[in-house]
This record gives sequence, structure tokens and C-alpha cells, in this order.
Amino acid sequence: MKRRSRPRITVIAVLLAGLWGASLAWSHWRGGIGLLDRIEAPLTDLRFLLQGPRPAPDSIAIIAIDDETVQTAGSYPLSRIKVARLIDAVGRMGAKMVALDLLFLDPGQAKADQALATAVSKIPSVLAAAATFDGSAQTLLGSSGSELDRVPSARSILLPIKSLREAAAIGAVNLSTDPSGVPRHVPLLIRSGDRLVPSFPLRAAAIVARHDPIIGRSQIDVGPQTISADLGYSLPLRFYGPRGSIRTFSASEIIKGRLNATAIRNKVVVIGATVTGGGDFFPTPFDSVLPGVEVMATAIAHLIEGDELIRDWRVRLVDGGVAVALPVLLVLLLSWHRSIWGFVAITGAALLWVGLTAVTFAYGIWLSAALPLAAATPPVILFGGTRLWLDRKRAEELAEESSTLRNFQSPSLVEKLRRDPTFLAQPVRQGAALIFIDLSGFTGLSEIIGPDQTREIIRGFHTLVGDEAAQRHGVVGNFMGDGAMVIFGIPEPSSDDACHAIVTCVGLSSRTQTWLSSLPAPIRSRLGFKIGAHYGTIIASRLGTDHHQHITAIGDTVNVASRLMEVAATHRAEVALSEDLLRAARAGCSALESGLLSGKFEASIRGRSGTIAVRLWRSRTGDQANTT
Repeated sequence: MKRRSRPRITVIAVLLAGLWGASLAWSHWRGGIGLLDRIEAPLTDLRFLLQGPRPAPDSIAIIAIDDETVQTAGSYPLSRIKVARLIDAVGRMGAKMVALDLLFLDPGQAKADQALATAVSKIPSVLAAAATFDGSAQTLLGSSGSELDRVPSARSILLPIKSLREAAAIGAVNLSTDPSGVPRHVPLLIRSGDRLVPSFPLRAAAIVARHDPIIGRSQIDVGPQTISADLGYSLPLRFYGPRGSIRTFSASEIIKGRLNATAIRNKVVVIGATVTGGGDFFPTPFDSVLPGVEVMATAIAHLIEGDELIRDWRVRLVDGGVAVALPVLLVLLLSWHRSIWGFVAITGAALLWVGLTAVTFAYGIWLSAALPLAAATPPVILFGGTRLWLDRKRAEELAEESSTLRNFQSPSLVEKLRRDPTFLAQPVRQGAALIFIDLSGFTGLSEIIGPDQTREIIRGFHTLVGDEAAQRHGVVGNFMGDGAMVIFGIPEPSSDDACHAIVTCVGLSSRTQTWLSSLPAPIRSRLGFKIGAHYGTIIASRLGTDHHQHITAIGDTVNVASRLMEVAATHRAEVALSEDLLRAARAGCSALESGLLSGKFEASIRGRSGTIAVRLWRSRTGDQANTT
């Protein structure tokens, strides 16, 4: 992958991430992503648990027809006469109104029905109705543009008997549950044919406020309270805590006359069944069996007190904005840095949003945690995976380039240039040891043998020079046909450079003799070698053009080392070493003890005024005659 293509890939990824987030945001706005609701449900429960239980308002109380009531009454369901007496007692104790979460769909004894109708007519009351829907599950949130068109449409409404309908208000007790059965919303309105039926909690709140509900855009005004509703005028439930969080009294206490009137005076009283096997129960974040009557009481409390969980069009608009912005931000972070810090930044951004949803939830605002994360996860995975694949491909290309480059440069130089591309962009003066080695008689030989055999001989010679240089941290500055220059001190100078050069001279002498002896006799008889080595100041630099460069050394030290090969050949020695090299190597370098080292003498260097102190070295195993 070329570097200039990376910004283009990032721009494309950012645009795709934004479009993906926008598509999810649009579906979320229309309420059409069931999978997100499944993901959001446990995250919502977690936020409830983090927030913890809240005090329920004192304006509402529950009268439970529980197991003790059934034992006291002697039967279940309670007869309508006994229910009428219960309502009469609640009225006498000063309750503000009664919300009866019990269904009376079929006529009973005329006397009992009349007694119940009379009882509910004496106190402001709302009775339960139930909507039935086509399909196995109630659909609460539609996809139409109008909020009223989103209201759930019921197949039919199961109403109380006529005498009760004429004596009290009617409201639907339907709930909207998630796939795990947790009630999440109460539909405040239900469509039945051409009319809208208010919910049980909305009817109760309207009776308390003494005002009919006024329907606005995503809100319903109930007297002094303005209720922010979700799609389709649904009310999100904000549970107060486990069972009993709303003050609950057993109906048996009223039947026995044990309940103090102050317990329910001037309160909204919700009457419902909690008897084992006889009432409806729902799992919630705080309780696995919260009675349905307490769910209804919770919704009524929201409408009266205005402490509902807000998830209206404005909240969904924020959700949608973050669903577009978060994946774009994470893709940019991933493009900016793919190291551990980049992933830390990505994780931090995602956790920041989750944390923000938890904080706002505690203040009654239900931001979606699942939508932005669902919008961000696929782009991050796809872009991250693509970048990793491209990076791996680039790494393979670089490895191939590096492998190829190592064929032309020393491995240590390749590694240095990889870490520091500006290495020797400017010339550097430094101390270094240099070795020159050259095959004697090769020029004449190459005129006799063919090109293939010439190449094989040169290849063998270069291989042994490269191996010996690499073993002692030497860099082959260049191969010059049948000769080579080895530098010790590049890329990093060392105090052992001179000693390494001497050891390499001995190794080159030994290996070259062995290699020559392996060649055919006609070739071996024509070839010899000579080595010159010197230590001094060089100028290390890059030579060449802007498009083709190589790293080498220049200066007087290079010239002297090269001319010392002539000194070795003139004196029929294998190696000519300058006294400067021996001095730099110090006494601890004992490699020359394996051969014969001559005494110091002054030698003239061609092309250079004056002389230089030189010593000659020959191996003990042979007395090779070197020729120019």
C-alpha cells in the first residue's frame, strides 16, 4: 500500500462509518430496530442497578388482594359484593380516588353488579379494560411519521360490564414488554377503530388533575404536568425499586378494620391482585416478580408526579447524532494511532459514552447505550481489520524490500537505515579501520575462462569476504570486481574496531587460501591474493544521486589501506598492516600470533608523500607468493 493511499482509505472509511451510523440513527428514530432493543434491555437494567432504588412518592398507595386477603375472605376471586365493600371502606377513609386494576368483563349477579357500580360511583374511580392485538406480541412502536399513527392499534377492547362503564372511567391496562418479559413502556393511548382509548394510568392521572389530557407533539399535558412520551405516546417505566417500594397494604387489614385511615387519606389508591397464582407478575431489574398492580401504580405515579423516564424525540435525536459521530471519531482515532494508546483512546471514548448514559439515566434521561456502540463496532472492526491486513501486506513488502536490500547492503546498515532513514545524510568524520583485499592474476584468468566460470569464482570469493566481515561487525563498503573494501566503525564506531579488522585479516587469509586450494589446478595456479589494512580518520557519507545512493568511506585512510595491498604484494606477504592499526588494536589483540609478523619498517605509499610504518604478516602454513 502506498503512503499516499492511506488518507484516501481513511476518508472512505470515515464516510462509510458516518453513513452506517446515520442509517441506524434513522431506523432508531422510526423505532424499527428490534435487535437494538434486545441489546439495550440488559444495559438499561444495569443502569437501574447502578442507580439503585429510589423513594416512591407518598401520593400513591396500593391495596393488595393477597394471600392473607383470600384467607380472610374465604374465596378467590373476591365476590363483587366484597370488592364493593372494600371500595366503600377506602372511600370512607378519605382516599383521593380509586384505580381498580381488576377486570369485570362478564355480568355477575345483578345485586352484586349494582353494589359494585354504586361503590365506584361514590368516589372518583377508574376501572380496567384490556386491549387485544393481532399476533403473538403487542407492537407498540410503529414506523409511520405521525405520532398518532404510531399509536398501537388494537383488534378489540375488552371493557367492563355496562353498569360499571356508566359508573366510572375506563382505561386500558396493557403494557409493552421486552423479549425477556420486563415491562419497558405503558402505551398511554391505544387505537380502537376510529377512536383513541386512554390507558389506565392516564385516566387515573386525569381524574386526579381534574383535566382531560391534551395531546401534543411527543407529549401529553395532564393538568399541571407535561409528560414527555416516547414513540407512539408510550411512557417509559422508571421503577422505584423491588416489590413493595410503593407503599402496599393488604386488603385484609381494611376488611378487618385494622388499617389506620391516615395511611391512605388523600392518596391515589390502586387496588389489584397479588395473590399467589392469581395475579400478574413481571420481572424487573430490581425484582423477579413485581406485581402488575405495582407496575400500574408506578406509571400512575409518573404521570402525577412528573418523575417519568424521559425518552422523547429530543433524546432520540441526541442518540442519532452520537450514532453518527462516535463511529467517525473511533475510525479517526484508529487511523491516527494503531498502537496500544490508540486502542486505549477508542475504548475510552466508548466507555465515556456508556458512562454518560449512566449519569443521565440517574437524572431520568434515557439515552441509548446500544445504538452508538452498534453504530461504532462494525466500522471499527472492518476498518481496523482492513488496516491490519494492509499493514501486514505492507510489512511483507517491506520485508521483501529489506531482504532484497540486504543483498546490496550490510544487514547492520539496513537495520540502521530502517531505524534512522537520515543516517549519514550529512558526512561524518570518525575513526575507522579498513581492509582491502584483492585477487592477484584474476584479470588475465578471466580472459581465458568463460563468463559463467568467471561469475562462479567471483561469487565464491565475495561470499567468503562477506561472511568474514559479518562475523566481526564489518561492513563491506563495496565489491570491486575481484576485490573488496571492508569498513569497521560503521554504522556505530567501537573501541574494538581495529582488533576486529586484524582478526578479519587473519580469517580472510586463512579462508582465501583454503578456497583457492579447492579450485581446479589450472585456475589455482594463476590466482593469489593480497590484503592491506589501516586505521585512521575517514569521512563516512552517502555517495550517489537523489535516486541511487550507497554508503561508503572516503579520505586518506582509505587510500593508504588500498595502497598497502601493493606493499604486501611487493614483499610477497599475505597481509600488510599499518602501525597505526596495530597501535589502535592495543596489546590485547592476539590474532596475529597464529602467523609470522615482521618487524616495523617504513614503506612508501604510491601517490602519497612521505612514508608510513608498516608490518607484514604471513601465515605459518604456507609461503604464498603474491603478485601484482
